[in-house]
Amino acid sequence: MAVIPVDVAGRPYEVRVEAGLLAELVPHCRGLLRKRDVPIVTDANVHAAWGEVVESALRDHGHEPHWRILAAGEQTKSWENLSRTVDWLLSLGVERGDHVLALGGGVIGDLTGFAAAVLKRGCQFIQLPTTLLAQVDSSVGGKTAINTSAGKNLVGAFHQPALVLADLATLDTLPERELLAGYAEVVKYGLIGDADFFAWCEENGSALLSGNARDREYAVAHSVAHKARIVAEDERETTGTRALLNLGHTFGHALEAETGYSADLLHGEAVALGMVLAARFSARAGLMPRSTAERIASHFDAVGMRSELAPLRLGCDGKALAAHMLHDKKMDAGMLPFVLMKGVGKAYLDKSVALDDVAAFLDEELAR
Repeated sequence: MAVIPVDVAGRPYEVRVEAGLLAELVPHCRGLLRKRDVPIVTDANVHAAWGEVVESALRDHGHEPHWRILAAGEQTKSWENLSRTVDWLLSLGVERGDHVLALGGGVIGDLTGFAAAVLKRGCQFIQLPTTLLAQVDSSVGGKTAINTSAGKNLVGAFHQPALVLADLATLDTLPERELLAGYAEVVKYGLIGDADFFAWCEENGSALLSGNARDREYAVAHSVAHKARIVAEDERETTGTRALLNLGHTFGHALEAETGYSADLLHGEAVALGMVLAARFSARAGLMPRSTAERIASHFDAVGMRSELAPLRLGCDGKALAAHMLHDKKMDAGMLPFVLMKGVGKAYLDKSVALDDVAAFLDEELAR
């Protein structure tokens, strides 16, 4: 088992990575589950796949599980579901020292974490991520949020979990498309600051996606360790270091907004396209060779992910996509910082990008 400490000030915790952690849930949560009753938030798909395992793990140790089962999908991160989840937790008598279990992908982790952040001004929660994307990214670092009509993740809080248990066995039940979407976030760690890890992905990515257990554990543990270092340095994204984790997200969120945050484009798929776009925009600006940008696109092509906008058939122009970016939560004094690249493993934050240039670039990409 890989154990990665996340050393945030005042609230350090561990991320544990191994197959079989859900079946041994209670021993791993020793000292955290104070009461017989344990609230669990999940979605219908995850409950069907893993609900029985978690229920048995809790009951075998004298706990009584209480389930809140939500619909799967990005639309679940809403005001309505946040309100109802908070009311449900209050009806169970959850106290500030209690721990709510978030069993699922990034949507469930974000919603549950935000509910925990606001309930009685902050109760505890444990992340049980069941997707590759959640295991390597959203379950670690304490960002919680919901979506609104104005955009994605615009209402939320920084609220760190007490523990993260990344059970690699859950990846065996993921649809291939979901696994690929999570893989985009794995690749991101190589692109932002670890050229050797990107080369590792080029060599081993297909094996990881095909089910190689050793490669999966290495990729998840390495990604989490990278993120843990960044979070420890810049927990609340005030110095610019943590902002590097947004590589591909500014472009990606615009694509998600244009597709209505629907199943037409999963978050990880949008991030993969966003990273290709960030690389090509960087090359267009003369920051790195075009061949480097195409190397990145070629890797996503090789594992079966989109690297072009045209197949999405968006029916909009670059200006419309750039307009979505105006609602980005990273806007500061009217400027939108972009994470660009000077090469593989050489991401940096650029606060001088003009949205008119972005719109013109996106018109070129839409016409490819």
